[in-house]
Amino acid sequence: MTRFLFIIPLLLCASVATAQQPGHDACARDVSRFCRAVMNNGDGAVLACLKQNRTRLSKGCDKVLTEHGQ
Repeated sequence: MTRFLFIIPLLLCASVATAQQPGHDACARDVSRFCRAVMNNGDGAVLACLKQNRTRLSKGCDKVLTEHGQ
């Protein structure tokens, strides 16, 4: 029983990490292409850069941003 209770949080963490991955994958190429200069300045800087280059983004990245209210 204790082993079962220990595994549940691990599965939940894994599912959350997996759920976040598609957005990252969709925009990874756009970030390296258009926002390389601000990659070390944090997520906010990268997001601002992606928004600034909105018309140049891939359809997948644009869709992820739209789905997240950006």
